[in-house]
Amino acid sequence: PSTADMLGSRSSALLRRSAALHGTRSMARWSAEKVPMGPADPILGLNEAFQKDTFDKKMNLGVGAYRDDNGKPWVLPSIAEAEKKLVAEGWNGVMQKEYAGITGIKEFNDASVKFAFGENSPVIAEKRLASAQVLSGTGGGRVAFEFMARFMGKGTPIYMPDPTWANHLPMAKDAGLALATYRYYDKKTFGLDFNGMCEDIKAAKDGSVFMVHACAHNPTGVDPTLEQWKEISSLMKQKNHVLFVDMAYQGFASGDAEKDAAGLRQLVADGHDVMLAQSFAKNFGLYGERVGCFSMVGSTTEEADRLLSQIKILIRPMYSNPPIHGARIVATVLNDAKLKPQWYAECKSMADRIIDMRTSLKANLAKEGSTRNWEHVTDQIGMFCFSGMTPEQVEKLKTDYHIYMTKNGRISMAGVTSKNVEYLAHAMHAVTK
Repeated sequence: PSTADMLGSRSSALLRRSAALHGTRSMARWSAEKVPMGPADPILGLNEAFQKDTFDKKMNLGVGAYRDDNGKPWVLPSIAEAEKKLVAEGWNGVMQKEYAGITGIKEFNDASVKFAFGENSPVIAEKRLASAQVLSGTGGGRVAFEFMARFMGKGTPIYMPDPTWANHLPMAKDAGLALATYRYYDKKTFGLDFNGMCEDIKAAKDGSVFMVHACAHNPTGVDPTLEQWKEISSLMKQKNHVLFVDMAYQGFASGDAEKDAAGLRQLVADGHDVMLAQSFAKNFGLYGERVGCFSMVGSTTEEADRLLSQIKILIRPMYSNPPIHGARIVATVLNDAKLKPQWYAECKSMADRIIDMRTSLKANLAKEGSTRNWEHVTDQIGMFCFSGMTPEQVEKLKTDYHIYMTKNGRISMAGVTSKNVEYLAHAMHAVTK
């Protein structure tokens, strides 16, 4: 064949190969049919819209992180001091960034359980606790749900309060548990539906799993009284229910860490072998450090040892071992005679500012002339206020007043300051009158 024929043949082959390659690329491995676009996270979407808003009085009341009265993040001075100490002295006198092991830092775990269960708790003295450092509250919850699925069975129902923190639902579902709810929030009173809650506890099958919030219930800010906790505990005991306690706001709720742990300690005193997930994000301001502790109460030391062995087996393939820095900070603070009381005072100052903003918001709503009952604003506790506003009213706040919050009317009180509380009250009155 001639040179021209040879070149033509090669050109045709290249074209065929290119077409084949192009065709292969057009058949995507991860097609939309196989991997559809997931829905955007509602909180992240809210934050993005807020960032794009150029209005000077805009307010972001969706974020679940503390802000000072200037609307700025706050690193607690006790935390800063602990970090300085770690940089200067190292960890236990050694400069190292070694792995902490599957269950994390022992000093942190020991300090965490004393913080939650009490310095003189019998379950600590009797060595009946299995404890592991985890990735904050989400990590603790996921380990708990995986444990339930493995040892109680996939499809086991878990009863959660209606409503609960949105992330609880996919966490439990992805672990293989079946979702169930019990009555908790009363939309008519904006308070606790205690009778409904008790009825649902009684109606559930004996030995069912119930999840409760220890304090500062998210999203409602509605907590049982201590007397109600006693009755809840008694009913749970009669039904032999399994209890998982989520405690993300100890100290941040009322400003008194001992008071905020009263419900948990009542359950333990009454003989419940609880599972507990602690988070140190809100109360220590360590949001991005992902600091948490997961604990299970055993009936004996031998049982606690078996529980811990299985917790380790769950954690190892999940994330192997936890990060060290945040846990070292918490351990340093809680084990230091100077820093510990300093932290208690700083945590109380955060709680007190939130409480002050609740009082001011209610007062300014009355000043605006609102005739609605806003008592729940001050009756509720913690980071969030479940306002009772409808999705339509929330949307009007956003479009007319540039105030951003989740559609269920949950207000992050951390975003309310002495400088914007009057504007918020004015807007709330305008959309609810």
